[in-house]
Amino acid sequence: MKKLVFLPLIFMALFVSCKKNDIPPVDTTLTPAMARDSLYYIMKDWYLWYNLMPTVTKEDYPDPYKLLDAMKYKTLDRWSYILTAEEYNAQMTGTFVGHGFRIGFDGTNARIAMIYSNSPLYALGVRRGWIVKTINGTTVAPILQRNDGPAYSALIQPSQAGITNAFVFTRPDGTDLSISSTKASFTMNTVLLADTLMLSSGKTGHLVFDSFFNPAPTELANAFAYFQSIGIKDLILDLRYNSGGDLLIAQTLASYIAGNARQGITFAKLSYNDKHQVENMTIPFKTSPYSLSLPTLRLVVITTRSTASASEDVMNSLKPFFNVVTIGDTTNGKPTGMNGWDIENTYYMFPVTFKVVNSLENGEFFGGFAPAKVLADDITRDFNDRQELCLKEAIHYLETGSVSTAKSLGSPVRYKQFSEKPEWMNNAIIMSK
Repeated sequence: MKKLVFLPLIFMALFVSCKKNDIPPVDTTLTPAMARDSLYYIMKDWYLWYNLMPTVTKEDYPDPYKLLDAMKYKTLDRWSYILTAEEYNAQMTGTFVGHGFRIGFDGTNARIAMIYSNSPLYALGVRRGWIVKTINGTTVAPILQRNDGPAYSALIQPSQAGITNAFVFTRPDGTDLSISSTKASFTMNTVLLADTLMLSSGKTGHLVFDSFFNPAPTELANAFAYFQSIGIKDLILDLRYNSGGDLLIAQTLASYIAGNARQGITFAKLSYNDKHQVENMTIPFKTSPYSLSLPTLRLVVITTRSTASASEDVMNSLKPFFNVVTIGDTTNGKPTGMNGWDIENTYYMFPVTFKVVNSLENGEFFGGFAPAKVLADDITRDFNDRQELCLKEAIHYLETGSVSTAKSLGSPVRYKQFSEKPEWMNNAIIMSK
């Protein structure tokens, strides 16, 4: 983080008149109430909307989780969160426990929407677009159709290593396949796909990017070194499931796209509340041997409601220099970020602490970025299938210079997707270099 602030806990000792040897030892074991008190003072001092918070009595809440929910400025804040040490370490290393997939409903069937290449099921051949018929003998589609999260969670069981589930999949050729898969801890790959499309408009890079966490720096460097070696002319950036992460990794991605000629120009400006204006900072675009440096680059971004935070910051940072055309659905709308506090290596607290704008001072996109063409996330096809609705439309734009219709036909039907990646693996946060 820009700085990971270690907030000392405040202990009050009552001294009585007695001999030194009679003073009992002080138990300094961290309790939920102590962590709650730390959060209270953090929120009063650093929270971006500290002057708009509800008035609370902290002693009414037994732990920091309940207090955070009570103190948040819920008109705008959908993101402040607290992690355990285990969750924090998983976030930093890009690891979690599961089978490694995201599942969705296509209107008829449950399907794999995304799967990590290091996951147990990927090693068994499962790919995006496969139909998930049953899990442990239960038909999955009706559960997803009614967006029944508790029923799905009960069916898939907790995120614990060693838990085994029995799946029946239908492959693209129509044949069924039964697989027994055991949940395990693995490191997610952040670049889901980096390939080249040979279009009538020229060589086009195609990057499907999932998260701004490790191992993203290495994977992005490899992807853009490849794009540079191939000599791409345009770029399709698929951020449909990218809900954010480390803002300094977002700086790296944006710099690859913006090119070395924009070194030193503002990527993003961070503004804190009026108590901490000294913390305001400007993050510039930086140079890299992997930057595209293409002044006529055309950028098409595929988005959904899950495209959030650092992903939106990348888009917003490039808008002053490129015509950023988006395909899919309106983004999440999170022009804010957070610092973190480590409370005795037990609780890691991430309240919203700053807002983000680009070089033109444009931000405040709480309504998200609307697409040039509204399309559903076509989970019936893999990311590199040219008939996948969003990719097909992105190609159409690059080859013709316009989207396929002058006006969108309206919002697609949105069915909730269930991801094993924890929800707290998102947001724009300041991490250490």
